Amino acid sequence: MNKLLYGVAYYDEYMPYDRLDKDIQMMKAAGINVVRIGESTWSTMEPQPGVFDTSHLTRVIEAMQAAGISVILGTPTYAIPSWLARAYPEILAVTEKGKELYGRRQNMDITHPAYLFHAERIIRKMMETCIHYPNVIGVQLDNETKAYGTAGPNVQQGFVRYLKKKFNNSTEACNRAFGLDYWSNRIDAWEDVPDVRGTINGSLGAEFKRYLRTVAADFLMWQRQIVEPYLRKDQFITHNTDLNWVGYSYGLNGEVDVFEDAKATTVLGVDIYHPSQSRLTGMEIAFGGDLTRSAGNGNYLVLETEAQGFPEWMPYDGQLRLQAFSHLASGAVLVEYWHWHSLHNSFETYWKGLLSHDFEENETYQAAKVIGKEFRELAPHLWGLTKKNRTAVLVSNTALTAIDYFPISGFSGQFRYNDVLMSIYQALYENNVECDFLFPQNAGNEMARYDLVIIPALYAASDELLAQICRYCENGGHVLATYKSGFADENNRVWSDRQPHRLSEICGITYQHFTVPDDVGLITPDASVQGRAGQFMELLNPCAETETLVKYAHPAYERYSAVTRHSFGRGCATYLGCQPDPEMLTWIIRNTCEKAGVLHSENRFPIIERRGRNAEGKQILYIFNYSAKTQTAHCTPGMRDLINGGISTEAAVLAPWSFVILEENV
Repeated sequence: MNKLLYGVAYYDEYMPYDRLDKDIQMMKAAGINVVRIGESTWSTMEPQPGVFDTSHLTRVIEAMQAAGISVILGTPTYAIPSWLARAYPEILAVTEKGKELYGRRQNMDITHPAYLFHAERIIRKMMETCIHYPNVIGVQLDNETKAYGTAGPNVQQGFVRYLKKKFNNSTEACNRAFGLDYWSNRIDAWEDVPDVRGTINGSLGAEFKRYLRTVAADFLMWQRQIVEPYLRKDQFITHNTDLNWVGYSYGLNGEVDVFEDAKATTVLGVDIYHPSQSRLTGMEIAFGGDLTRSAGNGNYLVLETEAQGFPEWMPYDGQLRLQAFSHLASGAVLVEYWHWHSLHNSFETYWKGLLSHDFEENETYQAAKVIGKEFRELAPHLWGLTKKNRTAVLVSNTALTAIDYFPISGFSGQFRYNDVLMSIYQALYENNVECDFLFPQNAGNEMARYDLVIIPALYAASDELLAQICRYCENGGHVLATYKSGFADENNRVWSDRQPHRLSEICGITYQHFTVPDDVGLITPDASVQGRAGQFMELLNPCAETETLVKYAHPAYERYSAVTRHSFGRGCATYLGCQPDPEMLTWIIRNTCEKAGVLHSENRFPIIERRGRNAEGKQILYIFNYSAKTQTAHCTPGMRDLINGGISTEAAVLAPWSFVILEENV
């Protein structure tokens, strides 16, 4: 690919009447140059066992080919036909909530042999009849794949095999690692491993969640191995991984390991949905893009995002365009809406597409026409953006799952891993400190590339990973670690030495007590900055050489430190011992970034900067106004203004929900 892709998911089989030609005409007018089809059409492709009909797909592919529109073909395995559930009722997953009923998508056991047999058959039929068309540019494997909580007998047996391998067939090693002597949970024969859905042991439960993440990653790799032999060299393999969901995309998804999922693709994709209207900040777009770019090691595809979406998401004037270019600014080379039209019945009737239910042109469609035109014209300048960030955030599914079992704010569970992660990311984002993400699998090799590595709530981690962090610091790196880090090993067994394990040495602190704050203030030593502690606090005891950046302002805790900094080797470690209010957290992040030399921008939210280099090696600077008010932004002078023409000066005046794109003028 050497152009920007602008697309929609298209479902001809959902249409109330035949309007393919009209849809293509409207797509062309809007600059739509790619559609995604097929990923939810199993029952249409195979209405009865072994009876195949892919004509609804080839009809669309051929029509799009005639119009010069590319196609991404999605394997249809995430929603099973009713005849498959009737023929093999055991395919419907057994989860913590009991046996699934047929109806919703993603309700099956993706490890079941009968499911895999029929899934492979339908994938091959799709490949045989559809993949050879010149305008089919790639294949999407499944859709937002997870294990879906499957925990039936088939999965339980697989988990036992997994445990045998992990512990070299030693039940005693398993008992010791997970602390299974507690409440007589120990296992002395593998056939005695109970149904894990009933476990009260956080270590065993978290291990099962880890196993399910491997099930999902293995399933995607299995699909890749089926699909790949059918492909031309110019066709890619992708998958639309998704993020954690809180009514919109938010943080790391604990049900998948995006780093492992990326191995099944040649270019990683993502689905990003975010608040809009007055709640549009661009943070969710940036986070999803940064995570996907880091996991996939380069440019990525936004395979689903909103056009209108939920009623509360219908964009204000200018927002659809702002959103589209914000995806590009993180390194996306495709922005694709879910979906083209709005459905007239079934579950997602009120999740609106680019067109409304009347299929007529509307203001959102008119905005898309502007975007499509600009994508086409600006592609030579914007395609293939690469970044060389100096800050990285280390994320961990192991820590996330562990904190799900042992929530931060006591048993209420109202504050979890993603809340810590996103509070850190928000402070970076709003201060225009761009970052990449590291994962336990690659942190040891990649940390040295960065001046600052931030470690949010690394509650459960191997001794090896913690040692890698220490070596990074000793060799000259700056670490910012938060509370709830270095507490337990990768099996959720709490370390029995001084807390935080390993990190106490580089951070120059230790603690024995922690609590939930009750009206506890935060104050810098010179009282110039004040704030509040929330959710959780560790009572830090610094060593003599450790600097206290923030103290607790409370008579019971004033002898303890809240935030510290300690030199170690050629590097430096800052430790955040509590969850501060947003203003105090911003001060801590800015102070740390200044110390590490990674704070460069004079702009702060709602002015957002995103930087990189295009395919020609020229620097590209995006400056976004994420507000309903006109803003004046600090600007790099002497760059070429790709939107308005001319050469940039030291300031740019940005209308509400608008932006400029500047290119190095060489």
